[in-house]
Amino acid sequence: MKLLEFEAKEIFRAHGIPIPNGVVINSPDELRDTLDGFTDDVVVKSQVDVGGRGKAGGIIITKKADAVIAAEHLFSFPIKGLIPKAILVEEKLSIDHEYYVSITIDRSTREPVILFAETGGVDIEETAKTNPHALRRGGFSPLLTEVPGYVMREILGTAPKELGPVINNLYKAFCASDALLAEINPLVTTPRGVFAADAKLIVDDNALGRQGITANRDLTPREREAEENGFSYVELDGSIGVIGNGAGLTMSTLDLIKHYNGKAANFLDVGGGAGRERVMKAVRLVAGMPEVKVIVVNLLGGITRCDEVAKGIIDAGVEQRVITRLAGTNEEEGKALLAKNGYQMLDTMEDVVRQAVKEAAA
Repeated sequence: MKLLEFEAKEIFRAHGIPIPNGVVINSPDELRDTLDGFTDDVVVKSQVDVGGRGKAGGIIITKKADAVIAAEHLFSFPIKGLIPKAILVEEKLSIDHEYYVSITIDRSTREPVILFAETGGVDIEETAKTNPHALRRGGFSPLLTEVPGYVMREILGTAPKELGPVINNLYKAFCASDALLAEINPLVTTPRGVFAADAKLIVDDNALGRQGITANRDLTPREREAEENGFSYVELDGSIGVIGNGAGLTMSTLDLIKHYNGKAANFLDVGGGAGRERVMKAVRLVAGMPEVKVIVVNLLGGITRCDEVAKGIIDAGVEQRVITRLAGTNEEEGKALLAKNGYQMLDTMEDVVRQAVKEAAA
């Protein structure tokens, strides 16, 4: 789950990372009573959990006298469709230089890796593409509680040594927060020292309870429904709904859809032993996506009974065409039930996917 900037900064501050003086407001009126504590120039930031806020107009640098007007504007200004419920107002820092630093997990080595660049800011993604050597990286054992000195020296290069303690504290915040990503962009040097001018923190969904977070704000209503039903579910941007049992089979179905030039609308793994009601809920969930034109149900019957799957598909009674491939326990019974009720069951995964891609394109 992505934390908002002010939430991430509070965690960073608790781990010894300097952040600008600021205040979080939930309405423009709250700002009027706190402006006296600011210098003449302030930064007003929309608090939405999407990137590119600066380019989208969600960050305004203004005079203190105009800060309330800026806040009023941002509270009604959507950033990628999101309206902020909170605004962060901070002092404007006198920046000497901007750097980029992030910590994530390298999945290939299963170790934390630090990414560092001597140029930070809104164009860091473009810098990484056009000049990949500008982004230095260093990995180390997750058993270590601090960044090893040799790794710190390699990533910093000629950058100021004062950045080292901040990066070390960022790693501590990363570990303590069960994070998948901790990022400061930009990490800035000023006449007053080093500051995290921005902050990003993504917490592992599996650790939300341990972090005291009761609800995952990143979930859409369908994703929340899927979680409640115990489905492994990811929303995509295609028009072919996908339901499988087992992550490998479901991913193979997505790959095959891509191979035949189709686009999957989702990944939904109902799990092993899915019964009639569970399948019905899965089909209705996928059918509720407005982009879905056709649904592929690709299940292997072991502990899962194909006749129960067929009954669940029929019970769902969705408008979209449902094309199935069931193989295994009670396969013939399932096939007969589907045929009797006007559903199409094909023999192979390739046949099902080709037919779905054809109908989605029609």
